[in-house]
Amino acid sequence: MEPRGIMGGLYRASEWIMRLSCINLLWILCGSPFFIFFGMSLLSLLNGGVPDDQLLPFIQQTSILLAILAPFTFFPSTAAVFTIARKWVTGDTDVPMFKTFFRGYRDNFKQSMLTGIIYSILIVVLVVDYYFFFSSDGGKIVSSIFIGLVVLVVISLLNFFSMLVHYHMKTFQLIKNAILITIGKPFRSLSTAILCGAVLYISFTQFQWLLIFFTGSIIATIAYWNFNTIYNKLQQQLDDMKKSEEEEPEITAELDREDLVKTDYKDSK
Repeated sequence: MEPRGIMGGLYRASEWIMRLSCINLLWILCGSPFFIFFGMSLLSLLNGGVPDDQLLPFIQQTSILLAILAPFTFFPSTAAVFTIARKWVTGDTDVPMFKTFFRGYRDNFKQSMLTGIIYSILIVVLVVDYYFFFSSDGGKIVSSIFIGLVVLVVISLLNFFSMLVHYHMKTFQLIKNAILITIGKPFRSLSTAILCGAVLYISFTQFQWLLIFFTGSIIATIAYWNFNTIYNKLQQQLDDMKKSEEEEPEITAELDREDLVKTDYKDSK
């Protein structure tokens, strides 16, 4: 029997801490080549190991290498995290984590890899263009446009992962619909950007240990929760449309009945 009161709250909190940290560790483990190289590159930048005149070439080379690693490591691992997040958000909190994680990794590997190649190339182009314009004279305003584009691409990527674990669709259908949802639901996209951005900001600037234990799993859960809200609203709209279509013939048939027409009106026809 599950304890109640304060002890019950502590018990549930410890359960969620265990779930989130376990999935985050699996995420890092399965994407370890990407995360190791990303971490080493980031440390080089933060510790001043890259001269200013070598910054742009370093960014270009690092981005290309990360883009090569990401489709085969980061993307399948992230798809597996979203598989778990879907279960949690839809109420299946007691799902077997290891089994479900690696099943999601296996089942979504091909589609996540193909999408990873497309998104990696796109993000590399945007990041390199950002640093190019940022480092050039008078390019600060133009570089801010690329920041906005990167944010849009990342939000559409989160929507893609949510749709990947929710629908049976072809890869390009998923990408197209993820982009349409990102653009067509701006408030949801903005809330996803703010919430996930806050998690990243706190993780990188205040509590770096969150990166190891919680950051990835929390972001996946937030992103899928937002997507699931969109999905439920769309499903409700669809159900309402079907209901109105079913009622319309009944109303028409009712109005066409001659026996219901008043006598004085029939005489005047």
